[in-house]
Amino acid sequence: MTLTAVVHDAAEIVTLESGEDAGDAGDETELGIYTDAAVAVEDGEVARVGPTGPVTREFPPENAAHAVDASGKSVIPGFVDPHTHALFAGDRSDEFEAKLQGKTYQEILEGGGGILRTVRATREAGDEQLLDNLLGHLDTMLAHGTTTVEVKSGYGLDAETELRMLEVIDRADDRHPVDVVPTFMGAHAVPEGRDADEYVEEVVQDQIPEVESQGIAEFCDVFCEEGVFDVDQSRRVLEAGKDAGMTPKVHAEELAHIGGTQLAAEIGAASADHLLHSTEEDIAALVEADVVPVLLPGTAFGLGAAYADARAFLDAGGDVAIATDFNPNCYSQSMGFAASLSCVEMGMTPAEALVASTTNAAAALDLPENVGTLREGAPGDVAILDAPTHVHVPYNFGVNAVGTVLKDGEVVYRG
Repeated sequence: MTLTAVVHDAAEIVTLESGEDAGDAGDETELGIYTDAAVAVEDGEVARVGPTGPVTREFPPENAAHAVDASGKSVIPGFVDPHTHALFAGDRSDEFEAKLQGKTYQEILEGGGGILRTVRATREAGDEQLLDNLLGHLDTMLAHGTTTVEVKSGYGLDAETELRMLEVIDRADDRHPVDVVPTFMGAHAVPEGRDADEYVEEVVQDQIPEVESQGIAEFCDVFCEEGVFDVDQSRRVLEAGKDAGMTPKVHAEELAHIGGTQLAAEIGAASADHLLHSTEEDIAALVEADVVPVLLPGTAFGLGAAYADARAFLDAGGDVAIATDFNPNCYSQSMGFAASLSCVEMGMTPAEALVASTTNAAAALDLPENVGTLREGAPGDVAILDAPTHVHVPYNFGVNAVGTVLKDGEVVYRG
């Protein structure tokens, strides 16, 4: 066994492990907090976590490939970002100004902007440019503490470009320390000059079989939204994707309520995402079906829209996750900023926001249950804050609280 890393003398280590061995402090979410603590990583996995004395006697820091003195700092699991559109080409900063001047998302889309503008730029970009773009975004995410991220295709809207995007996502996963989870989203918008039913037929008959043969995508997502794909069209895409071995995900109830949440529950999706207009009945259906609600406060912030009702999901027993939704229309790679918005605008506690951005976010990606924790046997994915408590992630909004990141116990970022 190789002692990969020992992080020692931390002000606190948040394990996200409940139960009698979870630490010497905690709150209603059972964070599992040790104070004056250390974590040892062997062969990329957490071997021991607890008070510094016992851990460092068993695992001396001088014997580790990476010894990190975390005095005065909080140590948390690396963030899991379960919803992004981080692979794209082109720039849409002018649309940010247009929204400030009163144009709606739909008006920008109808004028040839929005998703369709990014589709044109992405189709024109070469694979190396797309890869460089994605690797740059992953660098920024890593610097903000993200160690696992979902990335969707969906800016191709034809078989050739969708397959190219998935191949680039796969290459980025090989090249970058951040684990990248690939999602196929050919049904992201209706291409210019096409009818929605006609395009759904293409996605089902042409794109999904080729994506299945390629063997990269783990999930199939669809934009179930007014003026894009209705419930029946979305169901057809998701059922075809499921038959091809891809787990369903649903963009639901973002701009209007049309039934996407109920579809997610009906089809057994891993997650339903956005949910700004979900009803009490929708929330109950998700909880009953064990579908993870993924809330995206950065999207509401960017649109100047109302936020999802996180408290309603939490009170109903939902395992709420949060994500950045990083894309050209929601230009933030920071899970810390998403956590701040979750607390200030959606009424979540800092503890709830941390759970939502780690263990619950991992559940939204069907990852092993120890991902997003620092319990024994979990991946050695660690974010060390330049702050004494995890509360500083949302509290110190607008500033990156992360100073050092370990992936599988290897130091991959130092601020």
